Amino acid sequence: MKIGLAQIDCVSGDIDSNIKKFDEFALQAKSLGCEVVIFPEMSDTGYVTSIIPKVAQPWSGKPYIRASNAARSNSIHIICGISEKVGDNIYNSIAYFNANGELKGSYRKTHLFSPFPVCEDKCFRAGDLLSTIDIGGIKFGLSICFDLRFPEVYRYLTLNGATVLLNCSAWPITRPSHWDHLTRARAIENQAFFIGVNRVGTDGELTFNGRSRVVSPLGDLIVEGKSDTEELIVCEIDINKVKEFRNAIPAINARRDDIYKQF
Repeated sequence: MKIGLAQIDCVSGDIDSNIKKFDEFALQAKSLGCEVVIFPEMSDTGYVTSIIPKVAQPWSGKPYIRASNAARSNSIHIICGISEKVGDNIYNSIAYFNANGELKGSYRKTHLFSPFPVCEDKCFRAGDLLSTIDIGGIKFGLSICFDLRFPEVYRYLTLNGATVLLNCSAWPITRPSHWDHLTRARAIENQAFFIGVNRVGTDGELTFNGRSRVVSPLGDLIVEGKSDTEELIVCEIDINKVKEFRNAIPAINARRDDIYKQF
């Protein structure tokens, strides 16, 4: 499966400007033979949490419509981080649209990053369900940014059939080594591909790290974007590599639930 990672910059609060990139990158990805194109966290609103409540929209709003139309017009699967406004609540969400433009899956960020200046807990409501989606018989496990620090998330997704672990992110430039080590660790410990799609640019006090990447089940870096450039990173993954590695070193099957449950 060939996948495009849309490493984009955003204009904080300018939804119309930001969602144009759904069309631009979907078209580019399709022209390069990609079946799937993936966008970072909060690709519609940008990532200043004091601004997001003023512009966030429900599923029926502009970001939803634009992503759906981009998927359908380009016959490509789109996974994107967007705001989800439900009544008085806002969720930091991922939406998955199939190649017909139909919403076929979603995920609400379960771990909110509370330290200043982000203060996600003052802007968003946390989700309470983990989620997988199926694209062409390959199961993707969904996560967002700060979720990366919680190995329990990825073990759950793996045990529920995920062979590709995905993180849509707005990871800051202040912690690049954590991005590197944690994406590799999540791949290695779950013997799965790991895809991290990150922002570039600056929103308010935050500058983002870029370096969107695909990591193999062995923890090797297959492709990686630059730290400061808006670009489409393309990678073809062979899902058979997951089965091969899990057969060679059956770590998943060697788990000891009888011991873990005492904690």
